[in-house]
Amino acid sequence: MKNSTNTKKKWGEDVFPLLSWFKIDKVKKAKVLVVGAGALGNEVLKNLALFGVGNIVIVDFDSIEYSNLTRSVLFRPEDAEKGAFKADVAAQRLSEINPTINVKSINGDLSTAVGLGVYRRMDVVVGCLDSLKARTLLNRMCFRAGKIWIEGGIGDLEGQVTAYQMNKSCYECRVAEEEVADDTGNSHENRTSCPQIAQGNAARGRVATTPVSASIIGAVQAQEVMKLIHTEEIEAGSFDTLIGAMFNYSGTNLQAGTFQYSYYNNDCISHEFWENIVEIPTLSADTKIGEALQIIKEKLKVEQVDINLRNDKFVDFLSSRTDNKKFVAMMPESQIANFIDASKEMEYLSISDGGLYQHSFENIDEEFPYPELTFRQIGIPYLDVLQVTTEKGYAYVELSADVEQFNNMF
Repeated sequence: MKNSTNTKKKWGEDVFPLLSWFKIDKVKKAKVLVVGAGALGNEVLKNLALFGVGNIVIVDFDSIEYSNLTRSVLFRPEDAEKGAFKADVAAQRLSEINPTINVKSINGDLSTAVGLGVYRRMDVVVGCLDSLKARTLLNRMCFRAGKIWIEGGIGDLEGQVTAYQMNKSCYECRVAEEEVADDTGNSHENRTSCPQIAQGNAARGRVATTPVSASIIGAVQAQEVMKLIHTEEIEAGSFDTLIGAMFNYSGTNLQAGTFQYSYYNNDCISHEFWENIVEIPTLSADTKIGEALQIIKEKLKVEQVDINLRNDKFVDFLSSRTDNKKFVAMMPESQIANFIDASKEMEYLSISDGGLYQHSFENIDEEFPYPELTFRQIGIPYLDVLQVTTEKGYAYVELSADVEQFNNMF
């Protein structure tokens, strides 16, 4: 049997160079973030591993169930029995498929598990999501980092792929108001596929996806990744991309095609690019907040720092409006719905109908009452970028010490 060193040297070298456009060194150095490791994510990840994409980060909050096995090539019955995390198992299987690549898994929600510094260091981002809320957040994060992201959606025998880029096309501009109104509840519920597919599904109830539609759409997404890694081919006009266009597949009547599909409203709040980011190598998500405030002041040479919690508020407690009973939370707002659902005492209370009052923080300064908490404990992920307000104006600082969390990718 060939050893791993020999495999590392030989992977793809006798095949891919036969493609006139394929740059094997560029692919080995490429960094791709895949958000969502379900049926679609499985297909995208499998293809990226086979291509030899050198650095892959996988994000998913969910665990494997038996229903996933019918359309997820990377998962096994024993994974479902253990309730293993999708991201962890997918990373393990990619390493088995291609031991030469570097894979990192992140188990968690986008709002609290993936720092903007991760997005900044990616060549391409791929969305394999089934929630409008998660897609919207992914769109905003990619725009802040100045990155292109490739969206895929599947439903029954159909699917679609498109790509978004600042100043060209925007997911949030595309979503109709009625679709936003329909997506109530927490981010783990009310999942939908692409907006067009979702409209049909809403009329006839949820429709299961198939391994065929996942294979086709995942393959197109992976193909778009390879194009965007080879930017010189795009600039030379050798490749067309799906930025401002959509690939649509219908297995029902065996039709497929690409058409122009671009939405961009200059007033959209997603169009926010964070530039001039200050990297602070002594600052980590594991740094205590009181200490971090002093580090930021010294680095920026300012007297006042107010950290803006842009993705997720911090909730320290909930209280009942009827009897003022307090429920200690100490968690990000994105986790509150599950917190309430798991409590027998709060079973008949809710925030939406006024039964509960939520005490939360949108900003953190020297008066924050929990300075001994770390950024991680209030929901800020590793390698995040913080927007801070100072007496000199806005600034953006990165928790750059967290680079070491990413398997020497960066």
